[in-house]
Amino acid sequence: QVQLVESGGGLVQTGDSLRLSCVVSGRTASAYAVGWFRQAPGKARDFVAAISRRGLATLYADSLKGRFTISRDNGKNTAYLQMNSLKPEDTAVYYCAADGGIGSLRNDYHEYDYWGQGTEVTVSS
Repeated sequence: QVQLVESGGGLVQTGDSLRLSCVVSGRTASAYAVGWFRQAPGKARDFVAAISRRGLATLYADSLKGRFTISRDNGKNTAYLQMNSLKPEDTAVYYCAADGGIGSLRNDYHEYDYWGQGTEVTVSS
């Protein structure tokens, strides 16, 4: 069984940066593409970014390109989400997820097989 544990969330001010981490255990992280999603209170779970098994391909939500960067270190079984120039509308619980399927990177959370418990990010104005 695969477990994912997120960390790095917190309370920050507008314009600040945060780096979220997602540790994958139970199987080697390189067996999965990893995605980040977020869910604000009362809203649907939205796609943020995804990265391929070896980190050679990435996919971003159009609205977040240029501010957020996804990366991974398979030697540490960890994926990261660097978030810059944070805005109050980035406030949400951020989840990482593992996708064991083949083919293109996916932005639909239904396609992901395993999920972490989430880490909360709050951006104050």
